[in-house]
Amino acid sequence: MNFLTFRSRIIALLTILFLGSITYSYGQSATKPKEQNCYSVLVGKGASYDGSVMLAHNEDDFGDQLFNWIVVPKLAHNKNEKFTTLQGAKIAEPDTTYRYIWLDMPGMAFSDSYMNENGVTIVSNSCPSREDKPDLTSGGLTWELRQLMAQRAKSARHAVKIASQLISEFGYAASGRTYSIADPSEAWMLSVVNGKHFVALRIPDDHIAVIPNYYTITEVNLSDTANCIASPDLLTYAQNRGWYDPSKQGFNFREAYGNPDALNHPENIMRMWIGVNSLQTRQFSPEEPFPWSFKPSDQVTIEKLSTLLSNHYENTSFDHTNGYQTGNPHENDPSTVCATHNQYGFIAQLRNWMPTDVGCLWWIAPRRPCLQPFTPLYAGLTSFPERFSMYNYKEAIKHHFDDIESMRAVAPNHIYYDFFDLTAYGDSISYIKALRKRVSEKDNLFRTYLKKQEKFELETLALWVRDREAARKRLTEYSVEGIEKSAASSVETLKSLKN
Repeated sequence: MNFLTFRSRIIALLTILFLGSITYSYGQSATKPKEQNCYSVLVGKGASYDGSVMLAHNEDDFGDQLFNWIVVPKLAHNKNEKFTTLQGAKIAEPDTTYRYIWLDMPGMAFSDSYMNENGVTIVSNSCPSREDKPDLTSGGLTWELRQLMAQRAKSARHAVKIASQLISEFGYAASGRTYSIADPSEAWMLSVVNGKHFVALRIPDDHIAVIPNYYTITEVNLSDTANCIASPDLLTYAQNRGWYDPSKQGFNFREAYGNPDALNHPENIMRMWIGVNSLQTRQFSPEEPFPWSFKPSDQVTIEKLSTLLSNHYENTSFDHTNGYQTGNPHENDPSTVCATHNQYGFIAQLRNWMPTDVGCLWWIAPRRPCLQPFTPLYAGLTSFPERFSMYNYKEAIKHHFDDIESMRAVAPNHIYYDFFDLTAYGDSISYIKALRKRVSEKDNLFRTYLKKQEKFELETLALWVRDREAARKRLTEYSVEGIEKSAASSVETLKSLKN
């Protein structure tokens, strides 16, 4: 598929339709500490194969988990309406909050993912800091920070500004975290420290950035306000705490604010190593310092990112199973990118040359990306079937932190378990053989949707200009169809194992 030609055809089509009808808007440790959760890659629009900004993410969480698929509608708010944080702080609501897709992880404070109607996409990675004297107001912010960004942000840059204002006012009530925030034009990395310190950098358009579970930002130019947003005392505070000596060294955010245990943890180092080495020619050793961002050796594709999110160090000396042949890679080496505790993986493909409804989508693989196909989930979809969630969006917000003894007992028919049960079956020889077969089968479904993408989007765009609601209905049906096909295939694979 020639994606430059595809883009030109879409722009031409929309121009013709626009002129003839209506206007539109573009919108390696044996015991894994719980901090070692999640993995992300940000891709600038000049580094991707089709001019899209991309954000790839594996959501990693331990324990009894599932995730709900929820669409929160665009909402109007009363003049005096307030958003109440977990700690009780009151924040004024805007007149309107945006519609967004929410991957809700019940009970989890830092695990939800969002894509709003402007294509603003938000995920995060735990990145422990060394801060032990945090400045917090009204208890600080945790879970609600990304929700507030998703509700209010017109762009990734806007989301960073929203977050910076909130953190400056209330502080951040967790050790540390890096938020990956992308839209169809830009990608940003926002690293937050316990308390009221943070720094956000814009990923250069021709670069990519990999984030395991430590801060990766190094040098910071506070005067470059077009590409850097930071707390004004970022350097002076670090100097006062003895974390930075300007007479001996240049400022390095990662070294100044990062928790040394996280920075030196082999699982972080190895996952960073495989990400950097997978996407560019210059091959680093695990002992070398890695760049914060870098130019890829070739334009980054959806397929390359799907392979990375599925990675168990294949074709390296760290592959302990020889490509599934000598065991289950999740059991033999828990420090792989695709790991035992994956809950889902996705690749956001964000394109500014189409309306957001069609131009922005997640390629999503529930549970384990190495076993499940990535299928498209478009920003324009309006709802999910009942089996995709434990409750509606109002109940999801209300009950997010309920103490649930067993997720499965509460939602036994949830579609999540169609994917989960395959990964929980065991580690027998028959299972390993089935896994190897499954990998081939899931890639076939993924490729099918990739091949259909151009035709489907051209047809949907033509419909979108005439009838947006009909186009959104089509996007909804197509997105749900892919997930349900993947789920059915997973169930059939498990049946074959049991037989």
